[in-house]
Amino acid sequence: MTDAPAPSAISARTGVSPWWRAGTITLAVLLATLIAGTASMFEQFKAQIAHQQHQLAQQAQIRTLAVLLDATQSPALLVTHDPASGALQLQRLNGVKEGREDSMQLWALRQGQAPLSLGVLASKAGTLTLPAQADALQGVAQLAISVEDKGGVPSERGPRLPYLFQGAVVHKAI
Repeated sequence: MTDAPAPSAISARTGVSPWWRAGTITLAVLLATLIAGTASMFEQFKAQIAHQQHQLAQQAQIRTLAVLLDATQSPALLVTHDPASGALQLQRLNGVKEGREDSMQLWALRQGQAPLSLGVLASKAGTLTLPAQADALQGVAQLAISVEDKGGVPSERGPRLPYLFQGAVVHKAI
């Protein structure tokens, strides 16, 4: 007769250890957690990119600007133009204010052409906005501010006094 091992010894040798089963289950849970975490982070990353793109689209895309200088060549007014919003934004850089019976008027100066009024600065606030077409500053070499009677003067008449502030227009390439 042959020596045959006892049935309990056979099953113990050929069966899988409980430690291997526990290790396999643990690794499967870790792998599933890793996959779920990676997918979640990817979705969060996509949402952040979409949010940043939306914020960038909302930012003013300043393409044209000018710093108007006073008689002493000190900055007096910053003018920026955002064609998407259709507005000129003017920021006062000094303390000069017009009188009660006067208005400051913004003029576009093109080479060899009469000055064109871009609007009257109706507010004495530090920053104000004037409506402007997308091509309002196309071909404009300089901007200037004159002091006019309350409410300004018609564009055809031109400024009645010398310019108070004047500066070159800079068109950004990007």
